[in-house]
Amino acid sequence: MARNDEFFLRKWVSYYGKELGMENLYVFLDGKDQPLPDWCPGVQVTVCDKIQGKVVELDRRRLEFLSDQAAKLFSRYDMVIGTDADEFLIVDPRLGMKLAEYLSALDCRSSVSGLGVDVGQNISCEGVIDPSRPFLSQRSYALLGTRYTKPSVMACPLRWGSGFHRIKGHNFHIAEGLYLFHFGYLDLKRIEDRFQDKDRIAGGWSRHLAKRARTISLVSRKKARDWDRWTAAARTMQTFIRPPYALNKPAMLNMDIVVKIPDRFRDIV
Repeated sequence: MARNDEFFLRKWVSYYGKELGMENLYVFLDGKDQPLPDWCPGVQVTVCDKIQGKVVELDRRRLEFLSDQAAKLFSRYDMVIGTDADEFLIVDPRLGMKLAEYLSALDCRSSVSGLGVDVGQNISCEGVIDPSRPFLSQRSYALLGTRYTKPSVMACPLRWGSGFHRIKGHNFHIAEGLYLFHFGYLDLKRIEDRFQDKDRIAGGWSRHLAKRARTISLVSRKKARDWDRWTAAARTMQTFIRPPYALNKPAMLNMDIVVKIPDRFRDIV
């Protein structure tokens, strides 16, 4: 579900269209004032009544709606993927598998998570993003944390919690070689511009948007560590450690690990 977010939605449609087929993509535009895009032929686009509320309540209602839509899709599909427009479920290129092939080979009975990779702009060496080029050809640093290790893939009708961050009443499984790349913090200028969006200001997003500068700060000042070593460590920690307030979410001892993204991901998104 997206609102006034063509920048990421174009990239989302392009990536998942190649991986899954345009006809298998479902986009819900939040608000009937949203124009129907003419640049995504074949995609199932639905314009909805705008979901009302401040950030927390709005997101809860949004995921209730999307969980309902996902449940309907199981009449046609074996698995349903739910993500925000700036999130990309990516299989490690070393495995030599497309996303659909990879997921079809999994023994998944409830849900699957990719390891969260929060991509940020290293302002010491990376400039303004060019949307016409692959994001990962312009961004090489990311934060490994728990926020974007999300149970994005469901194998049966379940209920997502707010932001796709958990499956209600179920544990999660982080699949080997699967990553959820988040690009919401990839460009400082875009974040600053979004502070001027009247819809987001009215919805109470100012504080949320301000938090996004934290990822940029961390990837800009912390030493980048080895990808293979630290993604393996993060996957192990997040598999076995839980926060006491949410036993179906991952934890990582409050560690902020910055890694260098390998060149093998460079042309994927």
